[in-house]
Amino acid sequence: MHNPRDPQVLPMRDGVSPSCVVLPSQVPQGQGSMLDFLAQRLPAVSRADWLARMAAGEVVDEHGVPVTPQRAFERGIRVYYYRHLPVEPQIPFTETVLYQDAHILVADKPHFLPVTPGGRYLQSTLLVRLKRRLNLPDLSPLHRIDRDTAGLVLLSVCKSSRGAYQALFRDHRIAKHYDAIAPWREGLAFPRVYESRLEESPQFFRMHEVPGEPNSRTHMDVAEVSACGTWARYRLSPVTGKRHQLRVHMAALGLSLRNDPFYPVVNDPPEGDYSRPLQLLARSLAFDDPLTGEPRFFESSQRLAFA
Repeated sequence: MHNPRDPQVLPMRDGVSPSCVVLPSQVPQGQGSMLDFLAQRLPAVSRADWLARMAAGEVVDEHGVPVTPQRAFERGIRVYYYRHLPVEPQIPFTETVLYQDAHILVADKPHFLPVTPGGRYLQSTLLVRLKRRLNLPDLSPLHRIDRDTAGLVLLSVCKSSRGAYQALFRDHRIAKHYDAIAPWREGLAFPRVYESRLEESPQFFRMHEVPGEPNSRTHMDVAEVSACGTWARYRLSPVTGKRHQLRVHMAALGLSLRNDPFYPVVNDPPEGDYSRPLQLLARSLAFDDPLTGEPRFFESSQRLAFA
């Protein structure tokens, strides 16, 4: 699946931009029509649903021509369609827009809200909510934080300047600081730098450390120790951006983040249980604006509490 090359073939609808799939250069066996291909390539959508979408004109090619059930398979063509879910969880927490101009938007995301559509979430995502509320069809996240993590997300408003802001992350020219609540271990020295090699675990969605050259690096410090001496507030500054990097690095030190549903073991709460938010907050972002050279600093309005 690919991002649309030209989303204007189907306009943004209720905050959702069209999805795109590219037909392969060879006709797959037994798939003489585009309907055959779509039903097999994207089985989460039933054949009957594809027929209904085609009848409604919601499946088109890269030229905006409707795709019909009888239309023969065409090599290499792009097909656009709307993704939608019949039922999805409703996240009862609201994001805040801290800053917006013609090029960027800074959002303060609550716990439990995914940044982008995926799996069971479409409308209940930061991106679709903002697109719908602000009517910004070209809005796109420049980085992502986990659904479980709260705090700052930087998004690009327009395509023309997107590459300049993406380069900030690629070239490590943006400072990201997180707050985290985790156990306090006296005798473990801070500040420190933690490095390891992270790869996807065979266990779904988790990352794990493996031998080899480090590909992840985090600066760590202690900001505050609780009065009872049980918990501490840590300041974490990732240099790299591997998935679950902060969570894995802290767990490797025996400092698993409070309410972490994945590390060191999977303990995912049931759907609708929002009583144990992960104590990880993307607290601040700082960078020199690539268009103006102006120093930028943004800070979340949220805070983590020991109790």
